[in-house]
Amino acid sequence: MKEAPLSAGPGTPTRQPVGAGSLVAAVEDRLTAFFRTREPIVAPLGPVFVDAARALEDFVIRGGKRTRPSFAWTGWLGAGRGADDPDADAVLTACSALELVQACALIHDDIIDSSRTRRGFPTVHVDYEQRHRDRRWSGDSDHHGVSVAVLIGDLALAWADDMTRDAGLPADAAARFAPVWAAMRTEVLGGQLLDIHGESAGDETVEAALRINRFKTAAYTIERPLHMGAALAGAGPELVAAYREFGTDIGIAFQLRDDLLGVFGDPAVTGKPSGDDLREGKRTVLIAEALRRADATAPAAAGLIRAGLGTDLTPEQVAELRTALTELGAVDAVEKRIGVLTDQALTALEASTATPDAKRQLRAMALAATARAY
Repeated sequence: MKEAPLSAGPGTPTRQPVGAGSLVAAVEDRLTAFFRTREPIVAPLGPVFVDAARALEDFVIRGGKRTRPSFAWTGWLGAGRGADDPDADAVLTACSALELVQACALIHDDIIDSSRTRRGFPTVHVDYEQRHRDRRWSGDSDHHGVSVAVLIGDLALAWADDMTRDAGLPADAAARFAPVWAAMRTEVLGGQLLDIHGESAGDETVEAALRINRFKTAAYTIERPLHMGAALAGAGPELVAAYREFGTDIGIAFQLRDDLLGVFGDPAVTGKPSGDDLREGKRTVLIAEALRRADATAPAAAGLIRAGLGTDLTPEQVAELRTALTELGAVDAVEKRIGVLTDQALTALEASTATPDAKRQLRAMALAATARAY
């Protein structure tokens, strides 16, 4: 939690005006202001809960590109609204709440994937595991860490709802926003469940991996945020449809890029150990493409991949698997799919009724989200 006071006085948090400085800074101002409003609710529960709320704030404020609020805000602008609109502050506050949904997803995802670091810091469950160990409390430290992190993730999701409810949206905008927000929350949880099921059941098909990408990532990263922006602006069905087509294709391409980074990425870029996705046994499109090819032409490579996935691989074993994935043509296949999806998305965007400025911005955001960085 930041040390400096963040309010001009009781109940009047200081916030950067919409359009002043960067969008990232404006989103973070609104998130910080929201956390201040929770303090009177949290304080009566005592220091344990105050500390948990502080851990959540630290997690939310200290990192992230604010991708989801950026797409939602740009979707609103693209429907013809502006930063000087009377509803702009309320809209940006509602868009910023997407970062709390993201926090919930990441905190829980780190538990599911047994990840030890996130953005160069210990994951929330690891942090609380270490606190338990350092204080020599009774019980199992690992279980304590997971239990607390589950609740902190739940708190993030609950507070996301609070933040949208208290944003000050006009009644008609709130009514249009609500069903999109509800669909997004259900889709991201459903996508996470599909991911867990796929790993446990050993579903190795490309189709299964793409379905996970569609709902676990694309829907709540780009498609639904754009849809939310359009709904808040009162956009017509044609723009909503174009946004959703663009968002789905770019969202899947974004996840495909992330899958490649999870195997080949530099830890300094990804914030996670190199090859972590292989150790976690993630059934990505990259792995599905490799196994499909290996089963047909290279059974030894297929055996190598299946034996290595989900195990505590050494750096040398990670390198061996990387070589196999590359030589099988799976990396090139994923790169080609990213290119096709990106082209489709940009075509849909260009044909849409979004404003020229929004088209330029969304194009730049799409290319940044899918760019090669390893």
